[in-house]
Amino acid sequence: MQTNMINIDGVELWTEEFGDATHPPILLVMGSMTQGILWPDEFVGRLAAAGRRVIRYDHRDTGRSATFDFEKQRYTWLDIRDDVLRVLDAYGLDSAHLVCHSAGGLLGQLIAVEQPERVRTLTVIGSSPLGEHEGEVLMRALTGQPQPEGSLPPPRPEFVEFYTKMIAAPPPADRREQVARMIEEARVLHGTALPFDEDAERHLQERVLERARDLSALVNHRLAYAAGPDFEPTDALGGVKAPTLVIEGTHEPAKPGHSAIIAERIPGAELLMIDGMGHMLPPQAYEELATAIVRHTAR
Repeated sequence: MQTNMINIDGVELWTEEFGDATHPPILLVMGSMTQGILWPDEFVGRLAAAGRRVIRYDHRDTGRSATFDFEKQRYTWLDIRDDVLRVLDAYGLDSAHLVCHSAGGLLGQLIAVEQPERVRTLTVIGSSPLGEHEGEVLMRALTGQPQPEGSLPPPRPEFVEFYTKMIAAPPPADRREQVARMIEEARVLHGTALPFDEDAERHLQERVLERARDLSALVNHRLAYAAGPDFEPTDALGGVKAPTLVIEGTHEPAKPGHSAIIAERIPGAELLMIDGMGHMLPPQAYEELATAIVRHTAR
């Protein structure tokens, strides 16, 4: 394992590399407002032990990467997409296997559409299809508005109930309350089928707080998404050339059924449903996830 701070175009990003540098490279791309360490150490270790060079990183405004004053240095999700390419460039990689989670899956899909030469294979976990405005689906669910015919499947009721309550709640009064709220959010995202390890989650969230340069900077990702521009049209996925693996848990609370739509729109894509998994990457799924990704990236 080797940690590197990279700085390209004035953007400082924390990165971490595992495995042999001569092995096929996998770049792990996390979701919105999420640090790279949410790719679990044991899962990353399994990929490296199977003969992959694995790189994970903190998005801008998360963890140890640079934070921005959004009013003075506005950016969009296209800039966050470019950060993916900055990491590849910093490691001297013309291309890599992209393994992406949640909103990171939108970034991976976008790069596969626009710069296919950079993507050896694409793996999308717990994400939504490019161009479908999942944020609008979420907001309608949280505000009790009906979903138009043909829109993406809405989040599960327990997800809507939790975030509706969080929107109305006052900010955490102290660190203890902050950690407790982060644990409860993780419990909802974990899903209801598999046991939830509260002690392990507490340790992880304490680590997240300790690593953050400025935890409040996370909100910049929402501002960046609102700033546009829109992602590619819904038919863009038909042009994806990279072999694609789409993964969803059978108890996905945030984006249930979205993976099947992605797999249907990308020619030749494979859909893998993991029994019991929610939106997070639970220990019970590490072996199945790693085995599937190692097989998929053996190209």
